[in-house]
Amino acid sequence: MTGANIPRLIELLRTRAGEERRLPCEEAFKIARDLGMPLSQVGKTCNELDIKIVGCQLGCF
Repeated sequence: MTGANIPRLIELLRTRAGEERRLPCEEAFKIARDLGMPLSQVGKTCNELDIKIVGCQLGCF
C-alpha cells in the first residue's frame, strides 16, 4: 500500500457509498483488492468518513 492510494480510496468509498453513506461488505472487499491494500485500512477509512458497511457476512466490520 502506498500513501498515493489513500486519496483514491477516499474517492472510491465516497462514490460507491453514495449519499446514504452505506457500502456493501462485498464492495469493501473489492475496493481493498483492487487497490492492493489491507481490508482493515478500508474499514478504518470508512469509519473516518462515517460510511457504514452493510451486509457483512463474516463479521469483519
